[in-house]
Amino acid sequence: MKGAIFDMDGLLIDSERLYQETWHAMAAEVGVTLDDSFAPAICGTVGETEERIVAQFIPGVEPKSFIAEVNRRTQENQKNYVPLKPGAREILRGMHDAGWRIAVASSSSMEMIRHNLDFTDLIGYFNALVTGVGIPRGKPAPDIFLRAAAQLHLPPEDCWVFEDSLNGVRAGLAAGCRTVMIPDIVPAPEDFYGRCAGIWPDLLTAWNQIKHQDLPK
Repeated sequence: MKGAIFDMDGLLIDSERLYQETWHAMAAEVGVTLDDSFAPAICGTVGETEERIVAQFIPGVEPKSFIAEVNRRTQENQKNYVPLKPGAREILRGMHDAGWRIAVASSSSMEMIRHNLDFTDLIGYFNALVTGVGIPRGKPAPDIFLRAAAQLHLPPEDCWVFEDSLNGVRAGLAAGCRTVMIPDIVPAPEDFYGRCAGIWPDLLTAWNQIKHQDLPK
């Protein structure tokens, strides 16, 4: 049986830009202008990793409370606006109909995961929902994907991981999953082309490429 583990923000849901707008606005409020290296550093992170990056880029703030306020403001904006990324519904429907087991593994809270998937009418496609909240090591550590594979009752090597962020891809590769990158804000670096199972512009293209592939033995 095949498994698929999806990130949410920036991959299924077009929310990463909303987060980046909030990060930049709040940094400006404390006199900091974030440069282009911030997005690839912060995307996909959670916990101590995220706090360390905030302390590096926005010195002088208390990272945990700053992150909480970024999340609060962005989630407030998402209450009535949750845009889907191209191909999200098609790939989930295709996998579901083909008998794949499917999970979300997101750094967002469980409340936000459920809200977004309910709002977009996607939640019925999933066998497991996994939040990074409470997992000590966030992406790029593999822990969240290992937990998702366990909840799907599949070994990691039988799971595809779909990610848009650099840290998320690194986490999928570290977990031993067959990892696909669908770049969103951050383009794929050259070395990813030799390490990922695929790098495609959207989820529908990815599904058309992989739906007949077997997993490695």
